[in-house]
Amino acid sequence: MLWIAALFGIFLLGIPISFSLGITTLIGLAGAGLPMEVLVQRMFTGVDNFAFVAIPLFILAGNLMAVGGISKRITTFSEALVGHWPGGLGMVAIVASMIFAAVTGSAIAATAAIGALLISEMISKGYSKAYAASLVATAGSIGPIIPPSIPLVVYGVIVGSSIAKLFMGGIIPGILMGVFLMIANWMISKRRGYVGRETKSSAAELRKGLKDAILALLMPVIIIGGIVGGIFTPTESASIAVAYSLFLGTIVYRELSWKDITRAFIEAAVTTGIILTVLMTASLFIWFMTVKMIPQSITQSLLQVVTSKWGALMVMNIILLIAGTFIDTTSALTIFVPLFLPLVKTFGIDLIHFGVMVAVNLTIGMCTPPLGVCLFVSCEIAGTTLREMFKDLILMLVPLLILLLLITYVPGIVTWLPNFLGL
Repeated sequence: MLWIAALFGIFLLGIPISFSLGITTLIGLAGAGLPMEVLVQRMFTGVDNFAFVAIPLFILAGNLMAVGGISKRITTFSEALVGHWPGGLGMVAIVASMIFAAVTGSAIAATAAIGALLISEMISKGYSKAYAASLVATAGSIGPIIPPSIPLVVYGVIVGSSIAKLFMGGIIPGILMGVFLMIANWMISKRRGYVGRETKSSAAELRKGLKDAILALLMPVIIIGGIVGGIFTPTESASIAVAYSLFLGTIVYRELSWKDITRAFIEAAVTTGIILTVLMTASLFIWFMTVKMIPQSITQSLLQVVTSKWGALMVMNIILLIAGTFIDTTSALTIFVPLFLPLVKTFGIDLIHFGVMVAVNLTIGMCTPPLGVCLFVSCEIAGTTLREMFKDLILMLVPLLILLLLITYVPGIVTWLPNFLGL
């Protein structure tokens, strides 16, 4: 426990989490007299996994789709579907984020792309800046749950679980996240008078919206269908996503310039560098914890106060919710999953169920201050502050917390689909 406390003490000094992990392990190795060669060996081993190739590719695909005309067509089609409902533009933001999630798997990309298209329009239609920003940020958090999902790739590698099963396990919870947010938006819009478009879309408008968006909507069908059908692996699907997004943006829609492509590649490289640095130092820290028997010690301590599977799940959820407020998703995964794994195995908790539960928990952290990355994106677009957003943000987080409890205590919501598909 001393080393965990030391890690968070260094992190709270303002040092980035990747360096905090490395410094803590370096001090521990020196104190224990362990060979320093382990530093390089474990850091290399931490990222020497073929499945991690999917991470930069999915990030790149998301960047290309955000600027290549795909997000605009998804939003237009979503408006034709639900724009006439109470809180119409809010409904459009949620539905568009769900579709965009199935295309990119990135919360930040979904928040930025959908927010840029809808937040200013929502404000002009009478929505408060705080509510528009809160809604788009929480809707963007669906991104890492509906496949493809970078957090689920990382989790799958850590525990050695099937990434295909994890992807399928995330579909129903991801859809339910959208449904719960739509219900909350409907109730709030009714009370505040946020109305949708005056008329329902005609069949011709729906056909036109579908025609314009059909190629973008085929992306998740190709990715998920190929994985389930055994045509390609999740990692290979990421390369297909990049090729398909380049094809749509340059050849079909012709909205993707060389400047956009260059910027997308640079941003993907920078983001990937940050993630891989965390994974390298986290792998080193995990190895050190294993040598010092820290996960087993934590498990023994928790078993003195936790006597049931459901109690263990609640304790882990609380810890992850707190951690998610100030640690990024990748770092939290690589730190806490190995710590909790002995406890998970002790109570016989399904690894697919646990993985999706952790992913949902930590994506909620992407919408909670002080490290809610989706909040900063939507705040910037809306021209508001976290302080002004606080009340509306709480309202939009409640349905997500309810869903987290639901999938925690009803595992079938996660495990039914992968079992049904025989994965």
